[in-house]
Amino acid sequence: MSATFDTPLPVTLALHGVRLEPLGAHHAGGLRAAASDGELWHLRVTSVPAPDEVDAYIYKAIGQRPTRLAFAVIDAGSGTLIGTTSYHDIVPAIGRLEIGYTWYARRWQRTHVNTTCKLLLLTHAFETLGAALVGLRTDNFNHASQAAIERLGAKKDGVLRHHAQRRDGTVRDTVMYSIAAGEWPEIKAQLRDRLARHGVR
Repeated sequence: MSATFDTPLPVTLALHGVRLEPLGAHHAGGLRAAASDGELWHLRVTSVPAPDEVDAYIYKAIGQRPTRLAFAVIDAGSGTLIGTTSYHDIVPAIGRLEIGYTWYARRWQRTHVNTTCKLLLLTHAFETLGAALVGLRTDNFNHASQAAIERLGAKKDGVLRHHAQRRDGTVRDTVMYSIAAGEWPEIKAQLRDRLARHGVR
C-alpha cells in the first residue's frame, strides 16, 4: 500500500507533441470531430460517444470526480483534439487507480500517440501521485486493445465474466491487467525505447 498516494487533481501533461489537459465542455466540438473520424461509435467493444452524445459523455466524466479524472488528448502543434483518456476507479486508501476510457480519432491510431499518453499517465501516477498499482481493462473481444496493453508490459490479472453492459445491450467479459510500482522502471525504459526506435524523441 502506498502511504503517500495523492488523489489525482486536474493537471496538464505534455510530451512529444502530445498534450493531456482536463476534459471540459469546451472540448465538445473537438471530441465530436475525433469520434467522427472513423465513426468510432459503431464499434461495439468501445465506449466512444456518437456526436449527439458528446455533451452527456463529458458531463458524466466530469461528474465522476474524484474517482475519475478525464483528459482531452491534444496535438500540441495544431491544437487538434485527438481523443480522450482517463484515470478512473481511483482508490486512494490503497494507492490504486486505472487508466481507461481511452480512444483516438482513426488517423491517430497506430501512431506514437497512445504510447506517449501511457508514458505520461504512468509516469505521473507512479512518480508524482505515488501509486502502488495501475490497472487497465478492456472488452474480451477487443483484441487490439488487449495486444496494446500487453505491449506496455502490463500483467494479465484475469477475466471478470459477465461484468459490464456494452452499448448494444450485450454483456461483456472484462479482461483485467495491472502494472505494480516495482515493475514501472523497466516498463518506462521499454516505452522510451519504443518511442526512440520510431523516431520520437
